[in-house]
Amino acid sequence: MKSLKQSKNSPRLSRLSLAIVLGLAMTTAVSAQDEQSEDNNEGEAAEESTDLGNLEVTARRRTENLRDVPISVTAITGEGLQDAGAQDITYLNQVVPNTTLEVSRGTSNTLTAFIRGIGQQDPVAGFEAGVGIYIDDVYLNRPQAAVLDIYDVQRVEVLRGPQGTLYGRNTIGGAVKYVTKRLGRQPSASVRASVGSYNQADLVVKGETPIGDSFAVGGALATFNRDGFGDNLTTGLDNYNKEVMAARASMEWTPTYNLFVRLSGDYYKDDSNPVGGHRLIPGLFSGAPVLDDVYDSRGGITGENETEQQGLSLLVEYDINPNWLFKSITAWREDDTINQIDFEALPPVDLDVATIYENEQFSQEFQLNYSGENVTGVAGFYYLDANAFGPFDVRLYQTGELIGAPQLNAFTLGDVDTETWSVFADASFDLANMFDLNTGLELSVGGRYTNDKRSSRVLRQNMLGASSWFGGDPIVIATTSDFEGSDTFNEFTPRASLAWQPTTNQNFYVSWSQGFKGGSFDPRGLTTAAPDFNGDGTVSEDEVFEFMRFEPETVDTYEIGAKSSFADGRVNTSLAFFYSDYTDIQVPGSIGVDNNGDGIADTFAGVTTNAGAATVQGVEFEMNALLGRNMAAQGDALTTMLTLGYIDAEYDEFITSVTNPATGETALEDVSDQRVFQNTPDWTGHWNMRYDTPMSLFGSDGLFSIIGAWSYRGETNQFEVPSQFLDQDAYSLYDLHLIWERNDGRYQIGLHGRNLSDEQYKTSGYVFATPDGSASTLGLEGVMNAFYGPPRTVTLTATVNF
Repeated sequence: MKSLKQSKNSPRLSRLSLAIVLGLAMTTAVSAQDEQSEDNNEGEAAEESTDLGNLEVTARRRTENLRDVPISVTAITGEGLQDAGAQDITYLNQVVPNTTLEVSRGTSNTLTAFIRGIGQQDPVAGFEAGVGIYIDDVYLNRPQAAVLDIYDVQRVEVLRGPQGTLYGRNTIGGAVKYVTKRLGRQPSASVRASVGSYNQADLVVKGETPIGDSFAVGGALATFNRDGFGDNLTTGLDNYNKEVMAARASMEWTPTYNLFVRLSGDYYKDDSNPVGGHRLIPGLFSGAPVLDDVYDSRGGITGENETEQQGLSLLVEYDINPNWLFKSITAWREDDTINQIDFEALPPVDLDVATIYENEQFSQEFQLNYSGENVTGVAGFYYLDANAFGPFDVRLYQTGELIGAPQLNAFTLGDVDTETWSVFADASFDLANMFDLNTGLELSVGGRYTNDKRSSRVLRQNMLGASSWFGGDPIVIATTSDFEGSDTFNEFTPRASLAWQPTTNQNFYVSWSQGFKGGSFDPRGLTTAAPDFNGDGTVSEDEVFEFMRFEPETVDTYEIGAKSSFADGRVNTSLAFFYSDYTDIQVPGSIGVDNNGDGIADTFAGVTTNAGAATVQGVEFEMNALLGRNMAAQGDALTTMLTLGYIDAEYDEFITSVTNPATGETALEDVSDQRVFQNTPDWTGHWNMRYDTPMSLFGSDGLFSIIGAWSYRGETNQFEVPSQFLDQDAYSLYDLHLIWERNDGRYQIGLHGRNLSDEQYKTSGYVFATPDGSASTLGLEGVMNAFYGPPRTVTLTATVNF
């Protein structure tokens, strides 16, 4: 085994070394170019400069230049997102290194998010996210309706690595911050309309106005519509269509110079059709062939399918004095989803799932921010009370007919309460100023104490017919789980960083941070499947409790980074190397279960594994540069952006139960050499070139821009067990954007082509079949289904600002 480990590590280390050398080479090349430029321009008037890195962010809960933040963070402005034709938050999947943001399998608005190998695949109630999604510092506790459409946004920030000492809710993998604009003090309005492929028809209307000297109101209303990329050949409905309405409104009050109050609300409604998967294997019972078009499906499930979400937040900021700022963030959110998922994607009711998600949360955060001559920091208290309620049918009607139980339904009801509180603090010390050094030096230290309490109710029943939650009047034939449990998980997680700025344009840093995600109870657990751990011949309540429960997971992340600006800000780079020691990894899954020993799986069980330990290491490089500006042409400019990520993630230990097919005996074994990280491609990259030139259109002077972009993602495993069917090979996407904007900013026209090579790429999938696809593990047809990203689309957008 030792020699096997050595042979596996050799190519891993060589690929990581290659990535490190490549990143260093890019940084060195840019530095050399800068020095040569200074030599060539000595004694001459330099060309007008533009500091591309002068972007302000609030990654550390205070406004700073992106270059000064000793954290791996990517920030994209609202204008940049609009110019790139970004329609929703999953666009970041193309441009942010070592990040996966995709629509979850079988849904149109649930988000699957992974950063640096850490995330959460399954949106079932009871599992906490590994990546935190924030809207104006309000944490979204559940992934439903988290595929945020891009409108009324000032910028999006993506923070990689554990976040806890600066944020209300601890997130072990990273954070995505959706920052909306504050209201101006002049009346304004805008209308943006888009039409495009598949009958796309979008409309966004925004407006704001002051009322008196201290009050302002504003809001935005948006509707996003599109026909499907394919068809459901059984129901006749469009597949992958979009029918979304969203709204946001806010009121801002500044009664005195040192008090600011903002009340904001948002609403979201998704009436898109059920999303059907594409079968990758023929029907094992019916022999149904694989369809030619990957966007078509044949699932026969029907019923209500919609998501509705609303939220309110109240922000209060009070400047106690020039050094101290008090902030309160109070928020309430709820969402209701009813989702129809045809797992086997065929007309018969073989493995059809109707599910309900009802989520509600209340959060309160208090912050005290200090900004002094030598010390800057934040201390806070956070409280969250949330409930995730999720009944769902697993309709195995074909299996039921075979075993004499017509309309067999493996019903599950999971009800999980989360009550958590934490205290956190983070302070930065300007050592250069404190000790009168001739170079910039900043030490940051922070800590967080988290108390997570989970209370769960899991009800599992085998019944005949649809459950009452979906309009049925079933007959209950067996109760296989009736579990109630509660547990509390506590952890202290520190952070420290040291940043050195030899010049104002360079920032080198080292950091260490710990992350923590609390445990819980698998809401799909089957208590009748609990093993006799102590071998006394009976399964006790304590053994059932331990079987249903899974432990917290933790990570220690070490990072070395450099952020630099060259050529008067015309070239900006960011380079980071990270190493993470990831332990007790929560890996949820589900398997078919044969209750009566007849060789046919008549129900299923949720199995969440704390998979031992893993090592995750990699490198991230980001660069944007102004390559040239022709002053004689009064505005011609050529700019470029490059992002590159490499990640090497491998399980060091993955303990799970393995059954010997010869003896039937089950034992715990380390299968780390047979497991991989899901949703974590080894290479991610994005490169774009932008050319701006003055151009008159319709008698008005303006700026015409051409943006060409290439995005790359390496081979991706959908689950922890490799699959010859579901895993996605490396692929590239090519986009082209043509934009004209009048000089005064009143009019803008954009033509956006995305995925111009019409690449077909898998984003997620389901599997209930043996690895070779020859036998089903739940249902009779076998499930080996994939969901795909959008095909080639072209969109024409026009914006009018008043």
